[in-house]
Amino acid sequence: YRGKTLAKRPVNSWSLASATLSMSMDHPRYQIRAAPARGDLPRNGDVGKVLEIYHETEMWVKSWFIAWMTLGDGFQWDAALLDRTLRPRPEDLRKLAERRLGEAKAAARTLGVPENHLFFLGYPDRGLLHLFLENFFTPYRSPATRMDRVAYPGTVSPGAPYTGEAWETDLRRILERVAPDIVVAPAPEDAHVDHRATAYMALRLLGERGWLSRLRFYIVHGGLEWPLPKGLHPGLYLEPPPRGRHLAWQRLDLTPEEEARKLQALKAHRSQMEILGRFMEAFVRKNELFTPASNPPMAP
Repeated sequence: YRGKTLAKRPVNSWSLASATLSMSMDHPRYQIRAAPARGDLPRNGDVGKVLEIYHETEMWVKSWFIAWMTLGDGFQWDAALLDRTLRPRPEDLRKLAERRLGEAKAAARTLGVPENHLFFLGYPDRGLLHLFLENFFTPYRSPATRMDRVAYPGTVSPGAPYTGEAWETDLRRILERVAPDIVVAPAPEDAHVDHRATAYMALRLLGERGWLSRLRFYIVHGGLEWPLPKGLHPGLYLEPPPRGRHLAWQRLDLTPEEEARKLQALKAHRSQMEILGRFMEAFVRKNELFTPASNPPMAP
């Protein structure tokens, strides 16, 4: 593929993820990241909707922040597997969300990200696009958990209604606190509905500040069967996804030590690895891929 290799140098970054999206400002991994890379991308990552992780030295990692938009409380197959039931109850899905929060903290510790650099928003899994569109002012009720407001301990705004307005307020507050130089978020081309909604929100909030040049996108759900082959293949390169073939990708090469650390962080997400392990392991490759939000698509 056509693209360029990114230089590696310390930056102040922020990332967002949804369910599996995480937001971070001085740190990596769902759903958006921001870092002071000034055109280059940082070498650290987080796991936002489950599949983005960056690696770095301790000094590098401490400059990252991560924000998770959701906590997976709409993933009924996962709850069914973990609880050994065909029909998981709303309380089972709420319990899954609390477990996911603990796993995310464990993954961040593996990457060396301080806990005070982590932000858990707790909005409804598979409901973010509803919040961004028709439920911007009217609370959305999750069909999975039967909740219409943030109810998890350790979240940014406990009791906040499931509205786009509340979600936007939380993200705006985090942006103002961190003042990131680079933000990494899922791309609008991602097939997951929460990832796309997170991309739209990132474009809105960074665009109103004139910060679109700071935004970098990545893709997790990039098309049928991507990436191939499934499973752990650390000696292979990650190729651009079918849904993003038209984008101008930049490649960030990883050392074998960084790949090993990424795998270790992924394994901390035990509840997701049990059902999506081979898919998640397929992202442990010799490189990461990012595309600038402000860059035009490549010519055919």
